Amino acid sequence: MDELTLIQKVVVWVVPVIFAITVHEVAHGWVAKYYGDNTAWMLGRLTLNPLKHIDPVGTILVPCLMLAFTGFVFGWAKPVPVNVRNLRNPKHDMAVVALAGPVANLLMAIGWSLFIRVALLINITEYSVPMIYVGIAGIMINLVLGLLNLLPIPPLDGSRILSWALPGRWSYYYNQFEQYGFYLLVLLLMTNSLGIILGYPLNLAKNLFFTLAGLQ
Repeated sequence: MDELTLIQKVVVWVVPVIFAITVHEVAHGWVAKYYGDNTAWMLGRLTLNPLKHIDPVGTILVPCLMLAFTGFVFGWAKPVPVNVRNLRNPKHDMAVVALAGPVANLLMAIGWSLFIRVALLINITEYSVPMIYVGIAGIMINLVLGLLNLLPIPPLDGSRILSWALPGRWSYYYNQFEQYGFYLLVLLLMTNSLGIILGYPLNLAKNLFFTLAGLQ
């Protein structure tokens, strides 16, 4: 997408980014409701209305700055609240709630791949080319968001899954690390270690979904 202007890039990325982070959070809330926690539902967060989920920094400022200076987009929404005490089997159910977000991103990546397939079938330049750009953005933001959240770094979704897999005492000690998780993420990002960690699985997944989309 290097050939696009900044304004064009914003237009291409805005819908995929909003959908990716919104559906990711709603998926957490719906699964939590299924397992007995109605907190998100009572707060009106089980909606695809992005205005209910927008975080001024994570949904607007960070994606715009990253797009302007790196050409790469990442962001986050306001986390959907989950009261673990309301879950029927807290440790297990919280792991499933956590997994729901990345699974939602996987399904959206599949959806954007099929969207590109439709664009290729239309084969009318003024429609197909913009659709393909948006579809590529949709695939990439969902893959990045899904893979990043699977990292076992508290408070990312992967940490909830690992916490469920660990024995009781180890799970407790591991969860105490959450207060430092954000700083570790910032450190990994600043040292480009995050790019190295995600590089191979992201490239593998990208090739898979681009093939599904008919781009290679």
